Amino acid sequence: MPVLPGAEPFRHEGGEVGVLLCHGFTGSPQSLRPWAEYLAERGLTVSLPLLPGHGTRWQDMQVTGWQDWYAEVDRELRGLLERCARVFVFGLSMGGALALRLAAKHGDAVSGLVLVNPANKVHGLAAHALPVVRHLVPTTKGLVSDIALDGVAEVGYDRVPLHAAHSVRRFFRLVDGDLPQVTQPLLLLHSPQDHVVPPADSARILSRVSSTDVREVLLEQSYHVATLDHDAKRIFDESHAFIGRLAPSDKDQGGKKGSTSGG
Repeated sequence: MPVLPGAEPFRHEGGEVGVLLCHGFTGSPQSLRPWAEYLAERGLTVSLPLLPGHGTRWQDMQVTGWQDWYAEVDRELRGLLERCARVFVFGLSMGGALALRLAAKHGDAVSGLVLVNPANKVHGLAAHALPVVRHLVPTTKGLVSDIALDGVAEVGYDRVPLHAAHSVRRFFRLVDGDLPQVTQPLLLLHSPQDHVVPPADSARILSRVSSTDVREVLLEQSYHVATLDHDAKRIFDESHAFIGRLAPSDKDQGGKKGSTSGG
């Protein structure tokens, strides 16, 4: 099945500091592509994979689950750790949950986390019915393109496959239990007006991680997909400064090799 235009993965071979970016549930690398390119232009080694079942059609996602998505980012992280001296993990929405699990499992190998509107729970009464409803109804309405900026759209599915939604609900509960194992420096940016993930998710994450180097930033002008919204530049600049503070000798190295997309 061909990948939707714009949803292709992105990789860039740069310097000794690497960044893994994790996109969200039913979304695609397109939501993080400008962020990835910004980091690549500043000499960082960047990996932005396409999660299994994403970026094609919702039917492909129906046969995947959290183990598939996590395995993909875990593989990408291990590849970056082989090539880079320091590696940071960034995530949007469910990608934030993936980043938190990577941090909990890999410990000091992950140098820091940047999370944008990270998801911690599937909300609403329907969430409790997922174990049954997913066998009766294949999909519900989609979550993509919650963006305040006019004329900007997210490349993703207009339907949510309920088997996958059930899996992500189980995954969030697993990640929530692991949050005390997260000790890395953390930059968490979230939108007070988010129609997909409520601010309560960010508050819970901040209350449960064991990180002592923590900064919270409010994105007042943006909705859920803030990486494509009014506050995108602020996210990019804040994340780059975060890396520069924690890995100062590698800041602004200048790229060594060209970018590649696809794969």
